[in-house]
Amino acid sequence: QVQLVESGGGLVQAGGSLRLSCAASGLTFSTYAMGWFRQAPGKEREFVAAIGWSGGSTYYADSVKGRFTISRDNAKNTVYLQMNSLKPEDTAVYYCAAGGRPTSSNDTYGAWGQGTQVTVSS
Repeated sequence: QVQLVESGGGLVQAGGSLRLSCAASGLTFSTYAMGWFRQAPGKEREFVAAIGWSGGSTYYADSVKGRFTISRDNAKNTVYLQMNSLKPEDTAVYYCAAGGRPTSSNDTYGAWGQGTQVTVSS
């Protein structure tokens, strides 16, 4: 049974930083692309970042490019999202997902975590 468990969310002031982690189990982690998505209240889930199975390819939404960094540690079965220069509009529930390719499409990912709340105060 595949499990993805996010952690590291919380409340932070604008301009601050947070590091999200997603621990995976029940899958051969090193063969999966991983993605981060987020959903703000009243909005649809949106793509944030994705990383290929080896970590050699990364992709970002324009809204977070230059501020967020996705990385992975295949020895620890964990993917990370380092978030710097946070803005109030980054407030959302953040989800990690596992799939076959590092794309921005929800449909590419077959396994999802339960999410972790990130709140950025102004």
